[in-house]
Amino acid sequence: MAAMRITSCFFFPMLLVLAGAGRAQAGDLSAVFAQCAACHGADGIAKSADVPHLAGQHELYLFNQIKAFKTGRRAHKEMRYMSRQMSEAEMRDIARHYATLPR
Repeated sequence: MAAMRITSCFFFPMLLVLAGAGRAQAGDLSAVFAQCAACHGADGIAKSADVPHLAGQHELYLFNQIKAFKTGRRAHKEMRYMSRQMSEAEMRDIARHYATLPR
């Protein structure tokens, strides 16, 4: 079961990227949010106990965590892959979005 969850959380977002839906164009982050939702839930509330909720977290905290994955200061294979493709502006916009969602 855990292998299936890891597979779906990692490979589904990769398919979106490969299909050309993974990069935000002209400030449209809907494709990026779809990738996040694969593991963290569309509303920022994860369905799995081993995946953190993003909704209602502090914006700066979320930004710093995404940046830590991107730089390798925080280790997680899937998040490192996802964050390496994000610009700093996208990381800030994503953090802002999830910070505004209700817990």
